[in-house]
Amino acid sequence: MSSLAQNQHNAAYRGDLFWIAAMIHRISGLLLACFLPLHFLALGLAIEGEATFDGFLKWTQQPLVKLAETGLVFLLAVHLFGGIRVLVIENLAWRPGQKRMASLAVGTAAVIAAIFILRLL
Repeated sequence: MSSLAQNQHNAAYRGDLFWIAAMIHRISGLLLACFLPLHFLALGLAIEGEATFDGFLKWTQQPLVKLAETGLVFLLAVHLFGGIRVLVIENLAWRPGQKRMASLAVGTAAVIAAIFILRLL
């Protein structure tokens, strides 16, 4: 395949829903990996002492932190459903409604995050 034809193929593929779903899955994985050091820091504060950890817990009650928690729940749900999507694609026969299932996975993740934020309010 020529370089021009390869570039045209790649450009057409990048707008596809499956490509977008794969990118969302990869990006959510990277963002979750960035969150892990913060999580370990919080666990480390619990080991340092009760007063230090209580101060951290008070800090987490801020609205911006609650919003970030909602984003984290969304990322976790998106990554979970994206992983399930990959397992289905790799291990089951192709089905016509798989693009719809990918859209449903992102929609379900958004609903889970919305329920989480509504419970915080």
